[in-house]
Amino acid sequence: MDIVESVRKIPLQDPPEEDFCAADLTWTKFGNAEHHDEVALIPYDRVDAFIIGECSNVEWPTRFHIERGRKRAIGSLKEYKDDEYLEYRLYWCSFGPENYGEGGGILPSRRYRLNTRNRAARPQSMRGCTCHFVVKRLYARPYLALIIYNERRHINKSGFVCHGPLDRDAIGPGAKNVPYICNEIQQQTMSMIYLGIPEENILEKHIEGIQRYCGSDAKVNSLASQYVHKLGMIIKRSTHELDLDDQASIRMWVERNKKSVFFYQDTSESDPFVLGIQTEWQLQQMIRFGHCSVVVADSTFGIKRLKYPLFTLLVFDSRQHALPVAWVITRSFSKPDMSKWLNALIDRAHSVEPGWRVSGFVIDDAAAEIDLLRDIFCCPVLFSLWRIRRSWLRNIVKKCCNIEVQREIFKRLGAIVYSIWGGVNTSLALEQFLQDFVDQTDFMEYFRASWLPKIEMWLSTMRNFPLASQEASGALEAYHVKLKAKLFDDSHLGALQRVDWLVHKLTTELHSSYWLDRFADESDSFQSVKEEYIASTSWHRALRIPNNAVTFNDKDRFFAKVVSQKESKSTRIVWNPGSEFAFCDCAWSMQGNLCKHVIKVNMVFENIKGCQPSMSLKSFEDILIDLWRKPVDGSIALDLSLAWTQQILDQIEKLVELNNSPDIGTVVNKMPLNWVSKKGRTYTGKPTLRYTLPPANSNPKSLIVYKRSRKRKRLSQLR
Repeated sequence: MDIVESVRKIPLQDPPEEDFCAADLTWTKFGNAEHHDEVALIPYDRVDAFIIGECSNVEWPTRFHIERGRKRAIGSLKEYKDDEYLEYRLYWCSFGPENYGEGGGILPSRRYRLNTRNRAARPQSMRGCTCHFVVKRLYARPYLALIIYNERRHINKSGFVCHGPLDRDAIGPGAKNVPYICNEIQQQTMSMIYLGIPEENILEKHIEGIQRYCGSDAKVNSLASQYVHKLGMIIKRSTHELDLDDQASIRMWVERNKKSVFFYQDTSESDPFVLGIQTEWQLQQMIRFGHCSVVVADSTFGIKRLKYPLFTLLVFDSRQHALPVAWVITRSFSKPDMSKWLNALIDRAHSVEPGWRVSGFVIDDAAAEIDLLRDIFCCPVLFSLWRIRRSWLRNIVKKCCNIEVQREIFKRLGAIVYSIWGGVNTSLALEQFLQDFVDQTDFMEYFRASWLPKIEMWLSTMRNFPLASQEASGALEAYHVKLKAKLFDDSHLGALQRVDWLVHKLTTELHSSYWLDRFADESDSFQSVKEEYIASTSWHRALRIPNNAVTFNDKDRFFAKVVSQKESKSTRIVWNPGSEFAFCDCAWSMQGNLCKHVIKVNMVFENIKGCQPSMSLKSFEDILIDLWRKPVDGSIALDLSLAWTQQILDQIEKLVELNNSPDIGTVVNKMPLNWVSKKGRTYTGKPTLRYTLPPANSNPKSLIVYKRSRKRKRLSQLR
């Protein structure tokens, strides 16, 4: 085969199959006599189809992940070669590149019996597979992709097949018919063990997983049973105390789990303790669900009971549930310290996906470093009411005995919050509130000590920043409740002051719980887990209540009744309907939570004409009105203001249409065509123009009608 020195001489290929692999392409040697690679040139929009085909190889079923990525802006190069990249991604088989097996980088031969009676199962997550390829989106021709296959064989550094049906030593000694247990199956098994699922059910699901790679026989079942039993024994005997000294134990954990730590700063005279935890799965979810979406902060959890408070970053998954994607354990939330670990987290995301960015950041603490969050995430900041609402409601129920007094206090506090848009003097309103309920001494002592000194700061934050919706508040509260149930179990009260215990609980039980929830939902398995996961937020529970189950008392609508779906004779009363500070008499609400009855009543209430809007909608309206009022009439500033408002309106209309449409194709067909000017002659040293259409002077034979890939969703699952 001759060596080609120019990309222009490499033939363009577009196999007719929906998915295709390396065997369907003709590979060309590209480079020079001293160094050359095997390459193929395909349309850029067929890259996903190629990756899916490679993952579906019968001999080596696998998945590919992005090990490294880089990206350039159009016009950034004044001089460039014909093989320069606009986007560069290195795809690596997910069974590598690391080898977590015995012997490090060399796969051990297990054709002999190890001289030990209680041999623990060897970690099975990575096998040192060297299969990888590079996808270059060409700078000169962005509609084409150059695939450089560095290693097509799924072998380790020793040259042996390291996974799949051809790997005879995949699971253990003498396991010649059992394929390697991939990372997904192992994580599934570990998650079920951590969550206390019976071993019989775990074994059944484990065998179903490995049967995707090989047939069923007695030997497979026997070895799978041994594997599940040994893994269960290892997990049950594991402990969070790697050392009697907590600080030394954390250092050992960080050293052993470097891939799950994105920032670590030990305690010193000048620096506080900071530990940032993010597993590889959490990183994938942050990139997947956080890109061009909203990131949420659950700040200062456990500030009174834990040795160091816990700060959690969350994203909203496909069902709009709050999914934790990073944990930070620290006592210091000063601007310099937060800047360190936030930048480290952003850099980690950009190392995998250079174009990753967020569209909004939701905070729940008025004392947060808002300017820092704006600068680092380069996005607007929103404020969630869930923390202040929960704190007030819990203490009202706890410290006031009369239920009529409870709902009246909660209603008055809500009215004070609503008054931030009415021009009411909040100081006078608070003074009147304290006088009216002076006989409620327990609650007033709490309110004066905890809220009165900082209430102006919280009200100012609500007034100056957009407010998050009830769905977001419900999702964030659901995570908080689940975290509290996992950590503050009575059996662990003696370990709350140890950081290694907190790290162990987060990375084992809590991580496994969310992993299994997402796996059950995406694979449509574990139906009981999936149903419990879907109904884990008050918002989704409220959607199950029909509208006719909600009735209002009279025209004034002082309260609403919600008929129970389980017991038709039982009803719940919601006072102050239509407000975020509505009061329900159900047990879940009396614990300080945002219940499904309040959310459902507010859903019905907002469709009634003449009723006050929700605080989040009122905040949005106030921002638009403020934007409209600012310019002087007849000025250029008015034109600019109208243009911004129209742009926001267009984006909202498109988003609503996209969410309500059952078929995305109908929305795409309505979009206008983007026409560009005729492309001129290009040469080395002159950057190319926009690349919406191929060059006009291209060879007609090489022009291909590029098919739109319909496998985007499937590819995202494979990654």
